[in-house]
Amino acid sequence: MAEKLPVTPDLLVELELIKRAKYAYLRMVDQHRFDDLHEVMTDGCTAAYSDGEYSFDDLAGIIAFLHENMGRDQFLSSHACHHPEIDIYDDGTATGVWKLEDQVIITDFGVNLRGAAFYEDRYVKTERGWKITHTGYSRTFEEMHPATSIEGLHLKMGQFS
Repeated sequence: MAEKLPVTPDLLVELELIKRAKYAYLRMVDQHRFDDLHEVMTDGCTAAYSDGEYSFDDLAGIIAFLHENMGRDQFLSSHACHHPEIDIYDDGTATGVWKLEDQVIITDFGVNLRGAAFYEDRYVKTERGWKITHTGYSRTFEEMHPATSIEGLHLKMGQFS
């Protein structure tokens, strides 16, 4: 069984590298750069989104799901994770719990979503840096409302590159 490593100055660098991998994942999702997720996730990465309602056994399945459900220009999202609790183990793995706050605007359906959750992730250190081997979240709340009901609402959409 792997042993949790004590926090040292050298370990702080590794913790920061894990944070960068998670932040890159969130940015790629929000920018619809799903095919680039191989940079921060392993091919065998698993996922369990929305309390396991959407579960996948590999990166190809995760990417296909994201393309199908979040890939159109009318789907805008902002995912912010913070307050990480990361543990690194002596076998080159790590675990992390992150607080998620997200906002989603689906313009073609006129719906806004705001929510909060906790991600639970697993990581492995590879020759190319830390990569996510599992990601998933459980909701603490999710609020949906029609965007058309907000008087004076104006939405300026950015461009995906």
